Amino acid sequence: MKTMRMLMTMVVGTASAAFAATGTHGEDTGVLAYFFVGFFALIIVTQLVPALILFFGMIKGVFYRPEKTSVKVD
Repeated sequence: MKTMRMLMTMVVGTASAAFAATGTHGEDTGVLAYFFVGFFALIIVTQLVPALILFFGMIKGVFYRPEKTSVKVD
């Protein structure tokens, strides 16, 4: 019973802190934040190009059937 009372006190005590800071500061995102996100998007896109080339090369290697050649023995 003591544990339950302590648990309820902790839950009630922390619930008020969760709603205390809503809407206190603006949600304005600056230009530098957009440049930051754009820079990492550019890095991801430039790494996708070689990854796709390697992926299609791997698929081509898996499904490639070599030509059958006959060898004449003299």
